[in-house]
Amino acid sequence: MTTLMVSVLAFVSGIKDRLESEKGATATEYSLLVAFIAFGIIVGVTAFGTGLNGWFKDLGTTVAGWSN
Repeated sequence: MTTLMVSVLAFVSGIKDRLESEKGATATEYSLLVAFIAFGIIVGVTAFGTGLNGWFKDLGTTVAGWSN
């Protein structure tokens, strides 16, 4: 083999190894998982907060009626 051919094969092999590596895919999967968990927490806290706010408003109205 010629030197040029060896260099080209080494270059192609290096590119192939980088494309087949799963390190980046794993980091991407974990970051998507964290994003979905954070989104779920935000939605849950918002829904719970809205319900809790309504409950306290009703409680305040009830307690205010007791003083009359």
